[in-house]
Amino acid sequence: MKMTFVTFISAFALATCGSRSANNGPASEYTAPVQELAASMEAEPVEEPVAVITWDKTVHDFGDVSVTDGPLSCSFTLTNTGSEPIAIFEVVSSCGCTDVKWTKEPVQPGKTGTISATYKNEDGPMPFDKTLTVYLSGVKRPVILRLRGVVHEKKKSLSELYGAQKLGAFGLKTRQLKTGNLKQGQRTSETASVANLGKKPLTISFVDVSPQLSLTVEPNPIPAGSTATLHYTVEADPALYGKNIYIGTPVLNGKKADAPLEITTWTQENFGSITAEQRDNGPIPYFETSTFNYGFARKGEKVEITFNCSNKGINAFHIYKADTESPALSLAAQPEDIDGNKKGSVRFTLDTSLLDKGENVIMVSLTTNSPLRPLVNLFVAGEIR
Repeated sequence: MKMTFVTFISAFALATCGSRSANNGPASEYTAPVQELAASMEAEPVEEPVAVITWDKTVHDFGDVSVTDGPLSCSFTLTNTGSEPIAIFEVVSSCGCTDVKWTKEPVQPGKTGTISATYKNEDGPMPFDKTLTVYLSGVKRPVILRLRGVVHEKKKSLSELYGAQKLGAFGLKTRQLKTGNLKQGQRTSETASVANLGKKPLTISFVDVSPQLSLTVEPNPIPAGSTATLHYTVEADPALYGKNIYIGTPVLNGKKADAPLEITTWTQENFGSITAEQRDNGPIPYFETSTFNYGFARKGEKVEITFNCSNKGINAFHIYKADTESPALSLAAQPEDIDGNKKGSVRFTLDTSLLDKGENVIMVSLTTNSPLRPLVNLFVAGEIR
């Protein structure tokens, strides 16, 4: 997209002066930074620069805090690793419970900018997960930053917080961790708070780690009676779709733990680089019903479940994987591809011997090659007698 210098400066001034945060200050604050940016750019039309930015983090986890701790503050630092200045136009908080300030002058190449946020901590004891939506020049989509933590009525000991899932002196809130959705060709990272419940420093490494998974702990070793941050990253495997569990077993001061950590990730197709024509020609699945109700079945009986589907698109419809909430429901056969403007079906077998008597509802999630419906949720319902 072509953009003149005047248009860029007008957009910059409008975005900053019209910001919705009460912390922006008067418009006169922006005069000098805008003039500096003007002096560094040519007045002739140029290609709009694409910003190259690295962040020190995109999630800040306050961990376990109490209502008496008062406001909780943190900061995010971005580094301009590109060749053009970057302007932070606006930062929008997901609620009024979080105040935010940010670097107002353009961030020059090789320099850093800061976004500071304060969670007021006035909502009482509960978990919180707040977002900051950051709009920057040269970036097509806003960047999402997150603040999260758990507020307790009163302070708790490390054993109370981490003792239920401990592996020796290594304390965890859970051994079953999750990440956000993962797209092919990308990676996703999360953090979790862990603790050393022992009386001496705890050095941690990991063995038997899944190939797509990386695990690190910071600080390492963990001082006695202290907390640390577990960082875990999953990289997409082209052969894996849908729900997958990755594992890594901790080694604690040289001794292998008796149980691994489990990290669950949901992988979908990545349609970010397809053309408009490819999207228009993509498969469009339509299921006759989203819920198959088998009525009543006797416990121990096997029930055949069929979902009929039509592909209203041009290219063939393909199901990479079908994940079910219960082992009682399984694919009867791998679904065949459905060509454009054709019909097909997806068949399951329900083993009622694995279900409790009474009403049951099981969700099925289909990971597909449809840009419009990359994930299709279906339901199987009925009563076991």
